[in-house]
Amino acid sequence: MTQHRLLTGKLVIATHNPGKLAEMRELLAPHGVEAISAGELGLGEPDESGDTFRANARIKAVAAAKAAQLPAFADDSGLAVDALDSAPGIFSARWAGPNKDFTAAMTRIERLLQERGATAPSQRKAHFVSALCVAYPDHHLEEF
Repeated sequence: MTQHRLLTGKLVIATHNPGKLAEMRELLAPHGVEAISAGELGLGEPDESGDTFRANARIKAVAAAKAAQLPAFADDSGLAVDALDSAPGIFSARWAGPNKDFTAAMTRIERLLQERGATAPSQRKAHFVSALCVAYPDHHLEEF
């Protein structure tokens, strides 16, 4: 069983998204944790080469912890549509394109559902998946 550590002080949020950083700061501030983003530290974005949400969250957290020599938090999430064999899944952000146009991604999902004949509500089930990882410079990991 993994021993959980109490987070205090600075925590790198492995993101370049100012909206996500603002949300994390709001959530963490009451707990005495100072959130700083990978973007603010000038850290690059690692290649999300994992084949699962968990693997991609780990890649981002480990890269940020190693570069900053601070504990780092990362997430990876996306939509898994049953009738599309769980697509877009880990590729959800890529389906939205470089401008993060999630309307375009949803339009693509709708087109594919129509092509597969998945028109009834019972054929349109989907779920949102989110994996979280906190990595420490000493290689300790906590995954959720």
